[in-house]
Amino acid sequence: MIQAVMLDWAGTMVDFGCFAPLNVFVDVFARRGIEVTVEEARGPMGMLKRDHIQAMCRMERIAGLWESRFGATPSEADVDALYADFEPMLFGTLKDYATPVPGAVELAARLRAQGIKIGSTTGYTRAMMDVVRPSAEAQGYAPDYLVTPDEAAAGRPYPWMIYRNAEHLGVYPMHQVVKAGDTVSDMQEGVNAGCWTVGVILGSSELGMTEAEAAACEAGELQARKDAVAKRLRDAGAHCVIDRIGELDGLFPELNARIAKGERP
Repeated sequence: MIQAVMLDWAGTMVDFGCFAPLNVFVDVFARRGIEVTVEEARGPMGMLKRDHIQAMCRMERIAGLWESRFGATPSEADVDALYADFEPMLFGTLKDYATPVPGAVELAARLRAQGIKIGSTTGYTRAMMDVVRPSAEAQGYAPDYLVTPDEAAAGRPYPWMIYRNAEHLGVYPMHQVVKAGDTVSDMQEGVNAGCWTVGVILGSSELGMTEAEAAACEAGELQARKDAVAKRLRDAGAHCVIDRIGELDGLFPELNARIAKGERP
């Protein structure tokens, strides 16, 4: 009964750990003498990048540092100026962060074999995805459709990108669609769209580890970190949480049975 999936890009299907934008967020603030933490930079991950910068500017600690340095909290003009620096810096690195995560290419092949359509949403603009998408495709991953936040009324947590995918792919009702992603805003997007919403832990921005770091991490510590990520994703509305994106279609028999019983997300 599942007709389609709506997959996030960075941290879910490509760019293990979602590192492409991370250092750029830190650097654009550092250029203005504001030292932000990795945790602060990761917090709004998954949002349209200007919205992400705006969310960081509204964080109490960052706003306080800005006010101490410039005499006022960040304005919309300040957000625009930060984003103007951010975009070209990100473009310089994007092509290097489009490698599919382990299991992503194989998952897409299995979905197509089952006749399940593959939509996608992102926090990147179309211009950014014009760099990421061809690189990912050259490495074996290409969804059936993509909608970026600058092509919709708003990005996450709003559901508009998912709805545009569904319209183009011809899938309905929304309770026969699965949304999968690695961030809080992904979970909110899926829930707001009325989809079964699945959080992914390994490779996620929420976990924030490279593949090598995750492999080298002591088992107990890694499990504790994964448990904390799972809780955040569930608290944000995830109906299910999986370790790896390659496990996604393993949920379908259970979800199909729940749909058959009349359950809805």
